[in-house]
Amino acid sequence: MAVLEILKIPDERLKQVSEPVEQFDDELRAFIDDLEQTRRDGPAAVGIAAPQVGRFQRVVIVDVSNTRKPVPNHGYMILVNPEITHWDGFEMGREGCLSVPDYTGNVIRATHIKIRAQDPWGKPLEYEMEGYEARAVQHELDHLDGMLFIDRVVSRRTDLFQRKVYQK
Repeated sequence: MAVLEILKIPDERLKQVSEPVEQFDDELRAFIDDLEQTRRDGPAAVGIAAPQVGRFQRVVIVDVSNTRKPVPNHGYMILVNPEITHWDGFEMGREGCLSVPDYTGNVIRATHIKIRAQDPWGKPLEYEMEGYEARAVQHELDHLDGMLFIDRVVSRRTDLFQRKVYQK
């Protein structure tokens, strides 16, 4: 497994829309292993998306199994070709990103979502989630459409904050 280079703003490639995965093979699974190693190497990274390492395919990894608050969640998820099929509610919350290392910001996200995706072998998956897990998944799915959390902050003047210390 390898730690891949993370693209950071202002890299224009972060705005690129990703293509669906069509080949579910050993090469894809090896890439997913590298993506996971890169996530683990990142400071406090809950999720990572393939476009963040320059691969423009619809693959994300989210791991909320170690959240501080005991909330219902699915824990560790590898989502290939994910899409939100239903959402409701909204709430503002603070977000950060490996591709935006110097800032955090307040972003409004749906509080409950349903998603459909595939696993690394192409098997269909469906999840229903809420709260922090729903926020984390929405954040990562945005990367697949060329969006960063800073594109969604409520106000760049009042809701974007310089990170004091980026801890691992």
